[in-house]
Amino acid sequence: MRLFIQTFSLVLLINQSALADEASSWLKTEIDFILNAYNNSSTTNETRFLIIENTINYNFAGAGIAKFVAGKAWAGAEKNTKKDYITSFKRHLALNVASLMKGYSNQEYKLINIKYDSKNKVSLIDMEIYNETGSLVVTWRVKKSKERYFVIDLLVADISLVVTKRSEFNSMLKTVDYDLHEFNKLLKDQNESSYNKFIKSN
Repeated sequence: MRLFIQTFSLVLLINQSALADEASSWLKTEIDFILNAYNNSSTTNETRFLIIENTINYNFAGAGIAKFVAGKAWAGAEKNTKKDYITSFKRHLALNVASLMKGYSNQEYKLINIKYDSKNKVSLIDMEIYNETGSLVVTWRVKKSKERYFVIDLLVADISLVVTKRSEFNSMLKTVDYDLHEFNKLLKDQNESSYNKFIKSN
């Protein structure tokens, strides 16, 4: 019986390691794709953002994250309002990631401490980004669903992007009494302003 348990545990560890490695390989491919766009000096900011936005829309669990971030405002909103909000949230998320990537596009990185959380079925992938003064660790939370991977959160210096956004959005939602329809107007205006700044930046 002990031998069976030991064998089963070993098989389980091997499977978890394989899942984590598979997730990290997928993540590296996606990151390199974005970084290559930044490192190409002939690529315009508009094109760079489009690449990031398409990547975010396809690889992030945008709808699920958007719903969590909206909090109690989500329940009382109409279907079309929710749809518009998810679209705006995905662009907002892409603009945030674009801003992050712009600051670290010329640095080297390495994927380290790759772990698999079997309880939540999530791969935790630490990415260390190196620069002239030191390094920064970013942790990607990656989950497999329907035979493909999705990013469900991003931790920068142990601070969750999703939790931070929920707190930030909650403050904005208070100003419109948690009316998601009215909040969409604020978010679209904010996105437009952020987009224009990104496109015009050097």
